Amino acid sequence: MNTANLKRIAPRARTAFITAIKARAAEFGITAKGHAEPVVSGEVLQVAGFTHPASSASALKRLQQRLTNDGYETLIEHMAYTWFNRFCAIRFMELKSEEGYLEHGVRLLSHPSQPQGFEVLDRAPEVIDSLIAEGVALDKPALLDLLLAGNEQEALFRELLLGQCHRLHRAMPFLFEAIDDETELLLPTGLIRTDAFWRELVDEIPEPDWQQVEVIGWLYQFYILDEKERVDKKVKTGKAVDSSEIPAKTQLFTPNWIVQYLVQNSVGRHWLQTYPESAIKSAMPYYIEPGEQAPEVISQLSELTPTSIEPESIRVLDPACGSGHILVEAYNLLYRIYEERGYRSREIPELILRHNLFGLDIDDRAAQLAGFALLMRARQDDRRLFSRGVNLNIHSLQESRHLNIPKLWQALNLNADANHGQIQDMFTKAPETLVSNDPHQTLLADLRQSFLNAKTLGSLIDVPAEQASAIDDLYSTLLELNDQGDAMQKLASKELLPLLAQARLLAKRYDTVVANPPYMGSKGMNADLKEFAKKQFPDSKSDLFAMFMESGFNLLKVNGFHAMVTMQSWMFLSSYENLRLKILNHSSIECMAHMANMVMGIAFGTAATVCRNHGHMLTRGAFCHVENEDIGSDGKPTQFPPLNERNLKAAKQSGNE
Repeated sequence: MNTANLKRIAPRARTAFITAIKARAAEFGITAKGHAEPVVSGEVLQVAGFTHPASSASALKRLQQRLTNDGYETLIEHMAYTWFNRFCAIRFMELKSEEGYLEHGVRLLSHPSQPQGFEVLDRAPEVIDSLIAEGVALDKPALLDLLLAGNEQEALFRELLLGQCHRLHRAMPFLFEAIDDETELLLPTGLIRTDAFWRELVDEIPEPDWQQVEVIGWLYQFYILDEKERVDKKVKTGKAVDSSEIPAKTQLFTPNWIVQYLVQNSVGRHWLQTYPESAIKSAMPYYIEPGEQAPEVISQLSELTPTSIEPESIRVLDPACGSGHILVEAYNLLYRIYEERGYRSREIPELILRHNLFGLDIDDRAAQLAGFALLMRARQDDRRLFSRGVNLNIHSLQESRHLNIPKLWQALNLNADANHGQIQDMFTKAPETLVSNDPHQTLLADLRQSFLNAKTLGSLIDVPAEQASAIDDLYSTLLELNDQGDAMQKLASKELLPLLAQARLLAKRYDTVVANPPYMGSKGMNADLKEFAKKQFPDSKSDLFAMFMESGFNLLKVNGFHAMVTMQSWMFLSSYENLRLKILNHSSIECMAHMANMVMGIAFGTAATVCRNHGHMLTRGAFCHVENEDIGSDGKPTQFPPLNERNLKAAKQSGNE
């Protein structure tokens, strides 16, 4: 994969998408100055000198509300990356048409033999029939009229593209919204022009590069490259980073071999400690065998190691999942574990997605792409996965300040109050405070308070494990009400479910926590984050990565594995002395790959460290150093562990030559 090419294309694509979205927004009266009021007459809506179908009025109203809530630039940015993500997703899937990723097997954004052509227009009737058969509400006669007109290809293409998005909503609701979502209004015009805003994604990225789901992660990192450079300059001038800027400042795509090292020595180690003869060992090139241990270490390990493990019980969390690279690699290893246990191959993908993998991020973009990448990887193993209705355990953390818990609690009517008001009262007439002794209402109030600054604090937010059962119970209740409740209950449940979903993940305890956490020193932290760090993480407050290291242990079960690649500074700076003592006193370092400057493509040393929670402090870990000269042209170590001078010297000193 030519990442240099992706680095060139993605920032340009971002600019093109933003420019096109702004132009489209202006056609609905939405500008940096605010919004114009539309006039609806019969079947026509007029605004800012443009005419649209009257049916777009409700979606436009929602768009205007988002403008009021979020501001113009945030709204445009969100719409731009949402459509960028969707075009990337469709491009990835259409090149796997022979494998049935798109049921009709037809390309939407390209043509197999005609440069800049569209196979979907050539084969429109069968695509229409396929989408209708899959439950998409299309007006077939109207679409065929567009086809026969000969000069309505733009309109036909638009309807087929949106129809495909509606079909994908059932499998990927996190990426493709429901029908009539307001994002559809801002799908730009000029879709089939040779200079369309999305064309470079097809014309400039070779098709073989799209065959690897890893391309999604690289595109995401480079998509925000310009924003990252801007924020980096801001920090250098001594200014703090706004909450909205944290993703751009901290996102970093992790080289695949490092991801494998972390996953194999955490998830793999968890399995091998119980099943040391497992065949999965042969499929883990970066797994490090435990060294000989002292008797007291062996004794403790025998007490902590489970005698058996059911694959469905293994919980893996990436608390800063980015575009999902770590989760995809964990999927690969877990699949082998299930296979070894004799599970039927067609059952394994759904089981892994439902039971084993969990991810959180503060960036909506990243969570969308992480979900997509993981789903695409699972789809390779199950052709019917899209129809199974799997809800991924991947969430973008959402802030809670907009939630009026007393009003929403009244609307839920879980205690079957006789007089809980009318639907229109939920957000207008219900009391601001509502006295209740119900523990579920108290729980909701507590969670609202915890997630007020979720876009700033992310997975560092502490949700006590003692609340896990109550959160699960209430979450299940809200899911049921969202599906079968009355109108008020459905609205209230929809508002509250994101809060409960993210709280569920932070209340659980995991067998492994694996991450490349965000790197940002205290100088870049805004006031809220700096104050939070001072109060909650006094031993690791100097950098976000260290705070994530510390919080990662709190999310683990006893004997769970903590695997993170971080800056090396925690190992020797005096500001991290107490953090080091915590790690050494309450865990064991199982293995570490210490990497020189630029091994990860960044200008400082890093360390990929795997620890066992509550492991014996006398555990003898395995350590190695990786230098730039150890990395081959493919970006991987030519040998692992590397046989460089430093490692050979260390081996000689320890008597392990």
